[in-house]
Amino acid sequence: MNDEKKKNISKTEDEWKQQLTPEQFMILRKKDTEPPFTGRFVEHHEKGMYRCAACGNPLFSSDTKFDSGSGWPSFWKAAKENAVSTQDDTSHGMKRTEVLCSRCQGHLGHVFPDGPKPTGKRYCINSASLSFEKTK
Repeated sequence: MNDEKKKNISKTEDEWKQQLTPEQFMILRKKDTEPPFTGRFVEHHEKGMYRCAACGNPLFSSDTKFDSGSGWPSFWKAAKENAVSTQDDTSHGMKRTEVLCSRCQGHLGHVFPDGPKPTGKRYCINSASLSFEKTK
């Protein structure tokens, strides 16, 4: 099925718990964050597509990944304009912009305005919220 044709996904908390690892559930569904420099995709350099670990939605191309030094995989652009959505996040006494998977509304991380050109954005994404499909 073509990725653009897939519908938004809505599951119960129990359904997500059965599908995801405990770490993925805490990050994607409870908006937790993995410790910096611990995720499997921080130092990952293969070519391919990073997808949502919960629903498979294509999120970020390896062509837009860069080393931000932040401790989390960072990208300067989403794979498609509608791949991710954002919302204000004022948790932990900070004002940030949360990044969500546009298909399942899973928490991915945050986006900051200090990335490289051409977008100037730094999508700072939890490795546990991602899966990877290597280019053939």
